[in-house]
Amino acid sequence: MNDPGVAGPFAFREAVAALEAARPRSEVRLSPLPAPRRLAPFAHALAATVGADGEELADGRFVLLHDPAGQESWQGEFRVVTLARADLEPELAADPLLPEVAWSWLTESLDLRALTYREANGTVTRAGSSFFGGLADRPARAELELRASWTPADPAEVGGHLLAWCGLLAQSAGLPPETSGPAVTALPRRRGPRPA
Repeated sequence: MNDPGVAGPFAFREAVAALEAARPRSEVRLSPLPAPRRLAPFAHALAATVGADGEELADGRFVLLHDPAGQESWQGEFRVVTLARADLEPELAADPLLPEVAWSWLTESLDLRALTYREANGTVTRAGSSFFGGLADRPARAELELRASWTPADPAEVGGHLLAWCGLLAQSAGLPPETSGPAVTALPRRRGPRPA
């Protein structure tokens, strides 16, 4: 429902307006995406990329779902569904604590903004690639992927949820946090451009 000509319930239109008013840090670029049609009666989707020095460091998508009748598994009428991906140094991807640390980036990003949410679920996946034969000159590659969904307790704060997720995306890209709160160790930035 990213088509501005399509109307929706007032609560949904208000939530979409909050998303459109959100201004993430300068390294994060948001753009509209076609919204999924089968997950809920109303949906709004955004793509995000994190870049620095002309290099794309991470990407993802943020989808806001709305079902005026509510869904039991959501425990509410709204649901946020996200994906964040970033390349990693292969040795960092081998860290056995990486999945727990990556998940904590999400919950800490939401908590730092004092946002309340329910039913947070997700997966953290790390994948590695080694290249052989005619591709042997390419360096080993590792990627982190975090898929998460949660129910915002207050739909009026959905813009803050988007900004928290953008903070997670920037952190997974290795950028330092913007907060003046407790120090958080950022992932080291990838070396070199993403292989074609």
